[in-house]
Formats: sequence, C-alpha cells, structure tokens
Amino acid sequence: MKLMKTEDAVGQVLCHDITQIIKGVTKDAVFRKGHIIREEDIPVLLRVGKEHVYIWENNESMLHENDAAEILRSICQGEHMHASEAKEGKIELIADTDGLLLIDLQRLRAVNSLGEMMIATQPSGFVVKKGAKLCGMRVIPLVIEKEKMECARQVAGNQPLIRLLPLKRKGYGVVTTGSEIAKGLIEDTFTDVIVEKLQEYGCEMTAHACPGDDPEAITAAIQAMLAQGCEMIFCTGGMSVDPDDRTPLAIRNTGAAIVSYGAPVLPGAMFLASYMPDGRPVCGLPGCVMYAKRTIFDLVLPRLLADVPVTADWLSGLGNGGLCLNCPVCHFPNCGFGKGV
Repeated sequence: MKLMKTEDAVGQVLCHDITQIIKGVTKDAVFRKGHIIREEDIPVLLRVGKEHVYIWENNESMLHENDAAEILRSICQGEHMHASEAKEGKIELIADTDGLLLIDLQRLRAVNSLGEMMIATQPSGFVVKKGAKLCGMRVIPLVIEKEKMECARQVAGNQPLIRLLPLKRKGYGVVTTGSEIAKGLIEDTFTDVIVEKLQEYGCEMTAHACPGDDPEAITAAIQAMLAQGCEMIFCTGGMSVDPDDRTPLAIRNTGAAIVSYGAPVLPGAMFLASYMPDGRPVCGLPGCVMYAKRTIFDLVLPRLLADVPVTADWLSGLGNGGLCLNCPVCHFPNCGFGKGV
C-alpha cells in the first residue's frame, strides 16, 4: 500500500475501510476497501479526519487485512457456526445452534503469540445460545506478510481451534440415597433440583429410586436404571466421609470406572465422576448441589450432554476459578466461576 494525500488520491483504490464514529449514533464504514476515490469523496474523507489515505499497490508478498482475516477464520471455524462478512478487517464467528463451546487454548495462545494478529473468544467450556458471537479475529496492520499468515496456519494445525458441540436431550435416572428419605421421615427436595436443572436442557427423568443407605440396594438401583436404558444416572447425597455415607462404594460396585472422587471446586468438593464400560456416566452429587445456586454440577453437566469426557485432568484444572463467591445476585455464567485457564 502507499500513503497519499487525500486531495491527490482521486481515481486511486482504497486498500482499507474508512470508519466514521459518532458517539451514541454510529460506528461504520463510510467507504469500503476497494472503493475508487472520486472528487466528491474528498470533503467526506476530510470531515472524518483523513488528510491522508492508503491506496492499493500490488505486492505479491503481502496480504490485505481482510484477506488475512479470512485465513484466521479458516483456522478457527468448526461445525455449527458461520462467519460474518469481513468488516474493517475483522471477522466474527456466530453460533448456528445452542451448544458447548470448546477452544483449543494451547493452539489459540500459539497463534496469538505470533504477533500482528489476534483471535479473541468467549470462555471455553460453557454453553452458548444460537446466534451468540463465539469469537472475533483480525490482523493488526492493514497489510501483513503472506509468510506470517502461513506460519499461523502451521501453528494452528489441521483441526479447527473452535468447536461447538450441540447438546443432546438425554433420559436420566436419579437415585436418592438416605434412610431418612426412604423411611419418609423427611421430604426429598434434592430430586426437584436435579429435574429443574435438566429441564433447562430438555432432558427428562425416566427413573427414580429411594434405596436408603444400604450400598447393595444403591448398587441394585443403579443397575436397574442402566438396564432400563437411562443414559445418565445421578446419585444424590451420601457423598461425605461420614460412616453412613456409602454412595461412592455403591457406585464402584456397579463396575463403573471411577474418574475422580473429589474436585477442586467449592461448592462441590465431594463430587464423584465415573463411567460404565459402555460410556454412560454415573455421578455422585454432594449435598451442596441441593442448596447452592451454582456448583460443580453446573460445570460438569454440559460436558455430559455433549458427550465430552469428564477426565481427572480436566477436573483438576478447575481449581483456578473453582471458588464460587455466592454473590447476592447470581450472574453465572457471566462471572469467574469455572473460568480458570
């Protein structure tokens, strides 16, 4: 590109958008890249503070900002999302469906570390709604070396940096432990909490049992629900270290592989994650899920519905950002809970 006095640029081709900002009214381009400057455009350009403009000079070793942004788009874009039109050198990706947003943070950091380019995303690991902006990307200068953009391709690899996984509507079972509930001494208020949370995702409870505290009875209830075809099973209560809390033992006795008993999240430290050999999850939910507004369950549930494995490594990484502040007015997920990097 070549810098030229605006008054001398008639007949030249703009190589960047010219933006006009009127506070509280508009921020938009008055002229787009590729516009051929006319005599009558000169006063308009001067009014928006452009005494000089960049006009296009062909250079085979350089890319315009819009073309470079298109390369960043190709690096990022996965399924179930679409791209906006390049505007002022920026492209955004928009969700085509509700889903779990997952970002490859290591590769994202590698691309952003190259300099002269940027990709900014929503936090990874959270549910986004259809129509939500997932990320925005652009290069910093108006033109950039083709070689540098090719380096970005190589650093990013062959898989999209951004994935949007639709959530599945699953049938689930709830095993409500506790002899006090089995005997009718107190009302079960835990199950209603689970049902309400799962209804947000269109899931239906297809089995429910109250086997008390006997680990054999809890194991049998879980196995019966598996035989009925439940896609997920949640055991409520009995997750602490008290002598009468037998839920972890009962889950282990089903043959489930225990991923982790415990998580660095408050509320939710006594959470248990496990999977049956066929991949169906069986989770032990501590009592905090019943009374706290947001807990470990809110972080885990979207992964279960998107069939993303809950791993010990992922759970251990929740410690940074794993402390809920129990704000008087809950703004989750628009807060720091679960957003550690």
